[in-house]
Amino acid sequence: MVGETTAERLAWPVPFTDGVRILQGLRGRRTVVLASGDPFWFGAGRVIADTFAAGDWVAIPAPSSFSIAAARLGWPLETTLCLGLHAAPIARLRPHLARGVRIIVTLRDGAAVADLTGYLAETGFGDSHVWVMEALGGAEERVTKGTAANLTGDFTHPVLAAIEASDGPALPRTAGLPDAAFDHDGQITKRPMRAVTLSTLAPRPFETLWDIGGGSGSISIEWALSHPTTRAICIESRADRATRIAENARAFGVDDRVQVIEGAAPGALAGLPGPDAVFVGGGLSEDLLESLTAQGGFRLVVNAVTLESEALVAGWQARIGGDLMRLEMASAAPLGPKRGWQAAWPVVQWSVTI
Repeated sequence: MVGETTAERLAWPVPFTDGVRILQGLRGRRTVVLASGDPFWFGAGRVIADTFAAGDWVAIPAPSSFSIAAARLGWPLETTLCLGLHAAPIARLRPHLARGVRIIVTLRDGAAVADLTGYLAETGFGDSHVWVMEALGGAEERVTKGTAANLTGDFTHPVLAAIEASDGPALPRTAGLPDAAFDHDGQITKRPMRAVTLSTLAPRPFETLWDIGGGSGSISIEWALSHPTTRAICIESRADRATRIAENARAFGVDDRVQVIEGAAPGALAGLPGPDAVFVGGGLSEDLLESLTAQGGFRLVVNAVTLESEALVAGWQARIGGDLMRLEMASAAPLGPKRGWQAAWPVVQWSVTI
């Protein structure tokens, strides 16, 4: 898209990191990187600034693709979600899809438009309005509008899409997603208990969770959904469940922030980044508590169901303090021709800051 010039031209290669190495080899030469309009808005700016000293580069920003798209549509950017999906899975959209939400996303290439519209239709948002915008700000600019379910055409890079989401199965913004939202084999912290547990874990921005005995990964996934900067490391000893956790994380669009480790604690904890909070939902033992309390520096929440695990947390609570709570829940169920209360196993929850 650049006119005639006497400068040597180099195309930025794929993968992106190869281009950074080429740029490093050009030290001492007058070099211009032509990137997106605003290089620090899902652009190349962060990587270049992290690679080179502050005095080695100057950024000259222009209106970003997001700004131009919003101007074409008359959308206020402060209430429009902007996402970079040019190098990320389309599933990253999932936590944000809800009726009336406006989203602008960068895309890898023209073929990715079909990936986007197909994903919207598959997740129940096929009636969403979609604007495909090619070569914004250039002589070849083109905008194509349709719904996710019927938008077709040949699109070329550079391209982005704007979405106004239709009614569909939006994810609640509070803790305690429906159990059916997760693929599981019955080993899952049930919705009411999960809501209480996440409230006790109290996720905050930029915090990391260790989820020991992940099961279906529901605690890790909802921790990651609480804020775009939170991260979780999910430890699961069974290979089939570890695979299921990773698949659940992908389905919720948080696989970039939920790391799955197959192994048993405390051995599997060696070398992991330090946590801000730890949840023990399975694999509780004296050795594990000894290892965790020796490290310290985090909030610990343990859910105990068996008599043996209850006795263990009761003893530890007497030693080092914290809150001990017994939670009992029951649901209405058929009882002959009428109904009665069917009790779930009671859970003893111990929470403490170590």
